[in-house]
Amino acid sequence: MSFHQSFAQYITTSRFLLASGIFIVGLVIGYTVSRLARRVLEAFGLSETVEGTAFERTARGLGTSTVGVLSQLVALTIYVSGALAALQMAQLLDTYTFWTSIATFLPQVFIAALAVIAGLVLGEKAALLVSERLRGVKLPEVGVIPTLIKYSVFYIAALIALSQLGVATNALLIMLTAYVFGVVFLGGLAFKDLLAAGAAGVYLLLNEPYSIGDEIRVGDNRGIVQEVDLFVTHIENDGEEFIIPNQQVFRGGIVRIRN
Repeated sequence: MSFHQSFAQYITTSRFLLASGIFIVGLVIGYTVSRLARRVLEAFGLSETVEGTAFERTARGLGTSTVGVLSQLVALTIYVSGALAALQMAQLLDTYTFWTSIATFLPQVFIAALAVIAGLVLGEKAALLVSERLRGVKLPEVGVIPTLIKYSVFYIAALIALSQLGVATNALLIMLTAYVFGVVFLGGLAFKDLLAAGAAGVYLLLNEPYSIGDEIRVGDNRGIVQEVDLFVTHIENDGEEFIIPNQQVFRGGIVRIRN
């Protein structure tokens, strides 16, 4: 074997050994950073924040958790980066392809996945929060609002993820505009009674034609006023509680009974 052949074989062997070393170091760094990310997320209380959400239940069903998925996502990004670096060192991957993948594609995929996970969690939590806030409003339309908010957050998260994956920005803006128009237009039709109740409630709260403790009659319902909020008026009589939408009070008028 000539000197040049021996030297070339030595260089090739060295490259493969160095590539193997880079790959192993990438695995170690990925595992270490994953463990660190898990501890940081748990320290910030993410486990408690996502408790009860659909994504967390799904993750639990798969034997992991939201924190686990996020930490594994960080680890996977580092693993892939290490594998690409090892392939480039072994000259099994074109240098241009390598740097393009590292500098462009991997961060975009990471952000897209993060946006989807965050959207699923935040949408669920926002729906739960709004549902709690509106629990006292006894109108059928109110039950749709948390669902609408949840899927709006999901939709925005999906748009962010698609934009990171290279979908044309103009197409995303058209989709977002169409969605907002649909929500406003169809929501206005669906929630016209709710909006009417809110407008009537503002009038009643500002002018106070009756207050808590007054005895009133609204239509066929008579009783003592227990509560007046933005959307409904609560009156009680002989153990029965009547929850009357404020637009009904506003349209039909009230009779305040004086003893």
